[in-house]
Amino acid sequence: MIQIPNSVASSNPYGFDTLRFRNEGICEGILGAVGDTPLVRLSRYLDQTDVELFAKVESCNPGGSAKDRPALKMIEDALESGELEVGQTVVESTSGNMGIGLAQACRYYGLKLICVVDPNAQRQNVAIMQALGAEIEWVEQPVNGDFLSARLLRVSQIIRDNPDAYWTNQYGNERNPAAHFEGTIQEIDDKLGDSYDVVFVATSSTGTARGCRDFLIERRPKVQVVAVDAEGSVLFGGEKGRRKIPGLGAGVMPELAEGQTFDTHCRVSDLRCVVGCRRLAEREAMLVGGSAGGVLEAVRSMQSQLSGKRCVAILHDSGMRYLDTIYSDQWVEDTLGAKPADLQSLVDANWVECLEQSKD
Repeated sequence: MIQIPNSVASSNPYGFDTLRFRNEGICEGILGAVGDTPLVRLSRYLDQTDVELFAKVESCNPGGSAKDRPALKMIEDALESGELEVGQTVVESTSGNMGIGLAQACRYYGLKLICVVDPNAQRQNVAIMQALGAEIEWVEQPVNGDFLSARLLRVSQIIRDNPDAYWTNQYGNERNPAAHFEGTIQEIDDKLGDSYDVVFVATSSTGTARGCRDFLIERRPKVQVVAVDAEGSVLFGGEKGRRKIPGLGAGVMPELAEGQTFDTHCRVSDLRCVVGCRRLAEREAMLVGGSAGGVLEAVRSMQSQLSGKRCVAILHDSGMRYLDTIYSDQWVEDTLGAKPADLQSLVDANWVECLEQSKD
C-alpha cells in the first residue's frame, strides 16, 4: 500500500490508499481503471491467413489512450517521493493524449496542470483537457521548423517564471517506459505466455517501445520488437520532414530515444496511417487513431516475413477524436492529396497491389 504524504493527506480527500485497489473487480476511483486493456484477435485485417495478429486496445483506458499509464505513474511516483506536492503546478508539452492522461490524474489529486499544445493538436483533445481542469498554452509558430521545439521552449519559460512548477517531462522521464514495462507488455505476456513472436509498437518519445523491449530482453529474448516510426521523423537516423499525424515520430530527438535500438524499425507515411485506420474500420469495425493505423500497416508491409508467426500490435488510442481529420475524406484530400476513390482503392488493395499503386 502506498503511504500518503502529509501534504497530500491534509488537502486531498481521495488519498493514495484508493489508487489502483481492485476488490472483486470494482475500481476504487477512476485511476484504478488504468490498465488491463483487452487483447483482441484481428482475423480480417491482413492479406495472409498464416499470420496471427492480436491488437492491444489501449483506447480502453479511462482517458482513452496508452498515455494514461505513464501519466499516472509519473504523477503517482512524484507525489509519493515528495518531488511533487499539492499546491505545485504540473507542466507538460503534449500533442493530445499525454495531456488528457495528466489532466485526469491531476484533477483526481487536486493538482493544477498547464498543457502546452500546438496547432496540430486535435481540438477535441484540447477540449477534453480543459474539461478536466487543465490550463492550455498555445504555441502558434514553430521553432526551427518544428512545433515540438516551440512547445519545449514554452515549457522552459513557464518553469523559469514559476519556480514551483513541476515538469513531468515525458520525453526524458524513465517512469514513462517503466509504466509500459510494468503494465502494457506484462499484460500481453500474461495472456500469451511464450506463444508470441513479434510486437509492433508506435514510437514518438519511445516510452512504450522501450518498456516493451526491456521487458522482452529480460524475460522473452526470442520475441522481437518492431518500432514503427513516421516518414519525416528524426528517430533512427531519419530526416526531418512534414508530418500531419500526431503521436507518431518526432521532429526533435527525445532524451528517452537517444542511443536506443530495436530489432527492426519500419517507417510509414501519413497516408498509410490513414489507410490502416480506414481498413480496420471496414474489416474489423474498430476506430483507432493515426499511429495505430500506421502500426497495422507496418504489420501488413512485413507479413511476407511473418508466415506462421503470432504478432501483437499495440494500438495507442481511439479514432473517435479524429473524425474531422483521419476519417474525413475532405481533410485527407486537402491535407494529404488523396482523393476519396484513390484512398478507397488503397484500403481495398492487398499489399502487393498497394506497392504497385504507389509506383504509379
